[in-house]
Amino acid sequence: MKRLIDLSFSLILLIIFFPIIILISFMIIIIYQSNPLHLSKRIGVNSKIFLMPKFITMKKNTPQIATHLLKNSDKYVTKLGKFLRKTSLDELPQLCLVLSGHMSLVGPRPALYNQHYLIKKRKKYQIDKIKPGITGYAQVNGRDNISLKNKIKLDNYYSKNMSLKLDFKIMLITIIKIFTIKNISH
Repeated sequence: MKRLIDLSFSLILLIIFFPIIILISFMIIIIYQSNPLHLSKRIGVNSKIFLMPKFITMKKNTPQIATHLLKNSDKYVTKLGKFLRKTSLDELPQLCLVLSGHMSLVGPRPALYNQHYLIKKRKKYQIDKIKPGITGYAQVNGRDNISLKNKIKLDNYYSKNMSLKLDFKIMLITIIKIFTIKNISH
């Protein structure tokens, strides 16, 4: 049932957001003379690396580490990137991965390939057995303002209590948080 919901919602969202996806792509191409997508090495199901697309929001010289680990991360984020991040529009290309089955709408956010502590703890609690999501329980309970330790606790809670009811609750809270733009630090 979860897969059917992922397919239905991602297809509907891709159709709705298609004009916005095209507009953002053209804006990035024109303003930054760059490929509009950044493919980030992420950890998926069973700790396998996959490439997760996001709209480019960072400058070309940005180190490949989690944004919260950057000293003065604001100097690396483009002007358009700030808007895309605040509104979560930078995540729209991931709907294609939901459609293809590599991601889910709801699940633990995929770790960067070099977030070794997070990857290790997710393996320990078997959180890595769950398909990563565009949004997740940790994101709606703090997003950028929670520690890795707390994120792991929240991801573990989700893995132990996964249900369609919880997924719908997370999706609803995600929509509310996107429109209130809370807990986004970069």
